[in-house]
Amino acid sequence: MVSESPELSFRKAVADDVPALVALVESAYRGEASRAGWTTEADLLDGQRTDANGVAEAIAGPDGVVLVAERAGELLACCQLERRGAAAYFGMFSVRPERQGGGLGRAVLAHAERVAREEWGAAELEMTVIAQREDLIAWYERRGFRRTGVYSPFPYGDERFGIPRRPDLRFEKLAKLL
Repeated sequence: MVSESPELSFRKAVADDVPALVALVESAYRGEASRAGWTTEADLLDGQRTDANGVAEAIAGPDGVVLVAERAGELLACCQLERRGAAAYFGMFSVRPERQGGGLGRAVLAHAERVAREEWGAAELEMTVIAQREDLIAWYERRGFRRTGVYSPFPYGDERFGIPRRPDLRFEKLAKLL
């Protein structure tokens, strides 16, 4: 599943990509580097966003794929897709902070939607977003996602997901018909 365009190429991630993918995800969401973009969670969470084991499991999982977006061999963005019945789960969506705001994220999301719909036959794309991320939720709503009102608790005490800076974090499920 390699797709070429004048700007981007898409491919499935492989085990050798794990260190670069961890660095990309961390740069997009955590620490000072993430503040160069608008997807930062640095005001909500400290610590890590992901780790090598989690990324390796996503790459090797039998029901999913990690998609990598590159331009001229440079890793620019990634996302995870996982089959979940008639739906596909969309996660680990990351764009280099200095490249955010220029349409790259929209292109990656559109590619992921095509894969889920055309290759997997998924009828819906689902994701979870920290409910306090109103700006991010609004971005997804502009791309056809709807808020479901289904919430799940943030995994407080599990530092694999970060160290919360506030006590009221929770996830909201978003969904989009494909």
